[in-house]
Amino acid sequence: MLLLARYFAFAGVLFVLSACGFSPMYGSHSAMESAAVSGQMDRIYIDNIKDRSGQFLRNALIDRFYKSGRPADPLYTLEIKPVEERITDLDITKTSDATRAQLRLDTEMTLVDKTTGETLLKRELMAMTSFNILEGRFTTRVSERNARENALNDLARQIELQLALYFDRRP
Repeated sequence: MLLLARYFAFAGVLFVLSACGFSPMYGSHSAMESAAVSGQMDRIYIDNIKDRSGQFLRNALIDRFYKSGRPADPLYTLEIKPVEERITDLDITKTSDATRAQLRLDTEMTLVDKTTGETLLKRELMAMTSFNILEGRFTTRVSERNARENALNDLARQIELQLALYFDRRP
């Protein structure tokens, strides 16, 4: 009897989830793979972003958005503030040397309708990673650069996700 009650409770939960408008973010029926969403991503002009990190982020977004080439007549402009970077030393030894550092990148994205100039979506974004501080300067720089590129790719993924959610929920 108890097993039967659990079965019906589980079936009820599944029924409620399917009726509430729940849809997966990833998978075969996700918002990220929706034709309507990807069609909208192709209509976004990505504005230039200052400094080297901004260039890397813009190129990562171009690779994610433009599946069939850059838009000839974009409907939207994506503005991204310059990426602010903070490095904090972690794991301080007895001799006051750091062996690990934390890298935090902050930025803000704004989606603007080109015809009306109206701000459609505005989000603050943050990515955090860490890297080892090694004895050799070159190896530390390579480790830091790799961590920075990973964090910038994470920011690009977050921007893509925010825009996909916006366009998926839009009538």
